[in-house]
Amino acid sequence: MPHVVARALSALAILACASSAAAQEDRDPNFGRGERVSGESFATRSPVIAPHGAAATAHPLATQTAIDILRAGGSAIDAAIAANAMLGLVEPTGNGIGGDIFVIVWDPASQRLYGYNGSGRTPQGMSLAQMRREARRRGNPAAVPSFGAASVSVPGTVDGWFALHERFGRLPMAQLLAPTVQYAREGAPIPQTIAMYWANNRRRLETEYAAGRLQEVQNARDLYFCQENCAPNRQMPDGHGLFANPDLANTLELIGREGRDAYYRGPVARTIDAYMRRIGGWLRYDDLARHQGEWVDPVCVPYRDVEVCELPPNSQGVVALQTLRILEGFNLREMGFLSIDSLHVQIEATRLAFADRAHFYGDPAFTHFDVRRLLTDEYTAERRAMISLTSAMPPPPHAELRLDGDTTYLTTADSSGMMVSLIQSNYRGMGSGLVPDGLGFMLQDRAELFSLESGHPNVYAPGRRPFQTIIPAFALRDGQPWLSFGVMGGDMQPQGHVQIIVNLVDYGLDLQAAGDAARYRFYGGAEPTGEEPDGVGFVAMENGVPPAVRAELERRGHRIRPADGSFGGYQAIMRHPTGVYEAATEMRKDGSAGGY
Repeated sequence: MPHVVARALSALAILACASSAAAQEDRDPNFGRGERVSGESFATRSPVIAPHGAAATAHPLATQTAIDILRAGGSAIDAAIAANAMLGLVEPTGNGIGGDIFVIVWDPASQRLYGYNGSGRTPQGMSLAQMRREARRRGNPAAVPSFGAASVSVPGTVDGWFALHERFGRLPMAQLLAPTVQYAREGAPIPQTIAMYWANNRRRLETEYAAGRLQEVQNARDLYFCQENCAPNRQMPDGHGLFANPDLANTLELIGREGRDAYYRGPVARTIDAYMRRIGGWLRYDDLARHQGEWVDPVCVPYRDVEVCELPPNSQGVVALQTLRILEGFNLREMGFLSIDSLHVQIEATRLAFADRAHFYGDPAFTHFDVRRLLTDEYTAERRAMISLTSAMPPPPHAELRLDGDTTYLTTADSSGMMVSLIQSNYRGMGSGLVPDGLGFMLQDRAELFSLESGHPNVYAPGRRPFQTIIPAFALRDGQPWLSFGVMGGDMQPQGHVQIIVNLVDYGLDLQAAGDAARYRFYGGAEPTGEEPDGVGFVAMENGVPPAVRAELERRGHRIRPADGSFGGYQAIMRHPTGVYEAATEMRKDGSAGGY
């Protein structure tokens, strides 16, 4: 009997503690989080310090691959290509050789930045009128279909690899792809977060197919979503096992052996053509054979004592630069980290830059608009003057536009001082849902980003590059490389770039803490409840923003929503004047930072 009483008292004590803990959690959103003994209390780890080379990617195996390539004598570009190839195997939920690529490279030999736009164009055989008919048939006459053959544009990644490798590579391409080939045959580890997105993609694509909005799904089922009677390591990942993709191994071996033309003029292009003809799609061999990426000059603007650089349209990088130009007129440091005033002006500056993005951005070969006009002192002052410190502005001029997408970002640096900022994506999730026969990858759905409105700068047209969400970033200090960084995730990308720079420059956070700090994300589209958009939009905020700050922002007219898990994926490498690197990775993803 005494033992029964003891157990009962023990149970009551546990319940009392649990009740007390729940009450404390209600009062303090940070309750239960671990506390660090150094650095910021909210940081998840220290930055990696590396004297010779560094890498940060969204998967530990990709980071390890990059470091192995660096140690073997490869350049930062070699390491980036090898890591990107590995991510196409282990993180197909965000990227792969069926998608596009954008890259910024600091070249120590020439002491300058190079930009590469590796975005593909739409099929020549699909007109605006045809696309409108397809949109009506798919049930939404106002938008390009999100999935299926109409959403597919030419993949630019493999072409980008070879263009970058020709200029900056050291090791043979076959050697760079060999680690991925091996893991694709034997099975590669798929961690929790990627497995979760993987399952989400399966549900989404099956829903699209059941609704008649996807021409073919069996190839995707066979490759990515096997659940019964699967070959070894071919079952859909659950976050605890391995995943093999021998078809991708064969394709990468072919590319490593025969080069770029194997993809755009050889067996891969012919297979894609035959598959598209079989399912009634529009992409053809000639579209692939015609593809060529483009070297571009990054656009840079000063912010405090650094210079921040992005790629020009058809990407959205200038959104980040325009936001920073507006914010430079406010003393954010004096306002305070995660303070009401600081967050208020950041959100307002973001709204203004996004409004201009929706109005002006598109393929510059068609729009002939120089976005540098949005960065002038005069225009910046005009937009800044629209911000009140006491209340949210009414909908700013120009239409809002909400874009989502899944992406991978990585960065590498080598012993020569070369630094690479690379972003690559299939756009929405795993892509279009279409897996060409036997190739081991899914085609992107990037064409979804086109408008169907005549006269819009981003209106659909054959042979045209869509507006792009994916943006790598770079920053200089005193004309020398300082920071290679990015934050993946649709609309979050330029907002994330701004928040990282503000955290580092205005608030003096270290490289890891700058990414771990609580984020906000402005949405300019419809409410989560499905209400019609009114141009005001709403702001999702992570739990690290104090409740009192949220309440005051709402009083000022902002619509604040709880965290929705869509705050991006950050990687960064910082170079010190001594040549030593720091590297950091995203706590919200499965990645790692490494160095040697």
